[in-house]
Amino acid sequence: MRNAGLGGWPFRRARMNPDRAAFVFEDRSVSYAEFHERTARLAARLREAGVRAGDRVAYLGPNHIAFAETMFATHLLGGVFVPINARLAVPEIAYMLADSGAAVLIYAPECAAAARELPAPRTVVALGPPRPGEREYQTWLSEGDPTPIDLPVTLDALALILYTSGTTGAPKGAMLSHANLVWNCFNVLAGIDVTSTEVTLVSAPLFHVAALNQTLLPTFLKGGRSVIMPSWDVDRCYDLIEKHRVTWMFGVTAMFAALARSPRWASADLSSVRTLMAGGVAVPVPLIRAYQERGLVFCQGYGLTETSPGATFLEASESARKVGSAGVPVFFADVRVVRADLTPAAAGEPGEVLIRGPNVTPGYWRNPEATAAALTEGGWFRSGDVATLDEEGHLYIVDRVKDMYISGGENVYPAQVEAVLFEHPAVAEAAVVGVPDQTWGEVGRAFVVPREGCVLTPDELRAFLRPRLAKYKIPVYVDIVAALPRTGSGKIRKPDLRARPLPVPSSPVDAPIGDGGPG
Repeated sequence: MRNAGLGGWPFRRARMNPDRAAFVFEDRSVSYAEFHERTARLAARLREAGVRAGDRVAYLGPNHIAFAETMFATHLLGGVFVPINARLAVPEIAYMLADSGAAVLIYAPECAAAARELPAPRTVVALGPPRPGEREYQTWLSEGDPTPIDLPVTLDALALILYTSGTTGAPKGAMLSHANLVWNCFNVLAGIDVTSTEVTLVSAPLFHVAALNQTLLPTFLKGGRSVIMPSWDVDRCYDLIEKHRVTWMFGVTAMFAALARSPRWASADLSSVRTLMAGGVAVPVPLIRAYQERGLVFCQGYGLTETSPGATFLEASESARKVGSAGVPVFFADVRVVRADLTPAAAGEPGEVLIRGPNVTPGYWRNPEATAAALTEGGWFRSGDVATLDEEGHLYIVDRVKDMYISGGENVYPAQVEAVLFEHPAVAEAAVVGVPDQTWGEVGRAFVVPREGCVLTPDELRAFLRPRLAKYKIPVYVDIVAALPRTGSGKIRKPDLRARPLPVPSSPVDAPIGDGGPG
């Protein structure tokens, strides 16, 4: 087959295991042979719509088998797949469609209202009832020509444009080649014992790099089965694990914390689960230990959209000894921690994380300035994340460079404060940001979500922190909130928190007082 990219994968896997289940979605199971035929039909339809090599095809919707069909069909033609966060506002979606220059948009029924307000590409396909001038997905696909398509596509060809969450400024389109994705799969398989009988629960959004590239693609490559959840739901997650005997799942901290808080935590049958993998943000040590005490292997990795995403990984054998670490560099990548002048940081010294390898983005779509700022002359990608390396070379994420604030001349990393807050038995979630202060420059403001049925007060939390943190690290402001604002990929929207009006300090305790820093 001439297609060396992902577009050839359905044919190759169907040739090897035609009758094996590739995907399960709700009550429907799709074999590799059926999936290969459907992607061929969809590719034929996209070609009739004018899609050629390099053209962009966008998908807007929650997790669905159609997401995978659209991606592989686009890659059969040498096109570029553009998954779009279904939770974004219309102006944000419109920006991504315009910036990518998408020729085709396929959207789910849940996004119909947004689709009505979008400037339409030349071809629009609806998974639900179509509007005038649109195609209906299932009928359109089923009437496509099933003859296999084999066009020359190289590994260096562009495969994905994944827009960053846009927590600061306009989103940037990170470009990932077929080679980036293949090397990332190799890195996953080198770090995790993924098998041909794997049953992978795809519970995080597929428009996010981790769910797509860390679970679905490696599972497909090995010939395993992906059980796709339309959206995250704790009880549904427990149900699917028990029903399908799930062996592997990826999640972010909020998802794993919600599972551990559930009344089903102690009694659910999780005996089939071999590997739990976390990423996105640093996972609090108490949460990791809670899973270990339940007899579950909790592995933590670190990466970014721009690194496809895996940069480091903590293997199962090290998960207890190095609890809290994001591991060592993945097999086919190198990682450094450097000072501001790009010289190596000493063991234990915080510095910026740089990554180099075949999984690293070639740059940002139509944004040479951002590309030049992100990549050094030696090809190292500047992550913007702060971390330390221990004497054995294990990485410990400290925080984002942009999230760090300076209070009374001292650097404060909110992730450290959040981890200590999480140790309080009544705290479900916490987010800390730096806010302006006339005396100290900046002080901390914590937003804390209590566990269900628990009552928390700001004074109680500050008292909890005092023996555990330096005085200048203790937040001056503490807000007890019902929920935290999040991006579509589950990350907390800290700019939204910074933008909230400051409360008027109600007592001297709430004001920045004391020697050497607030608290």
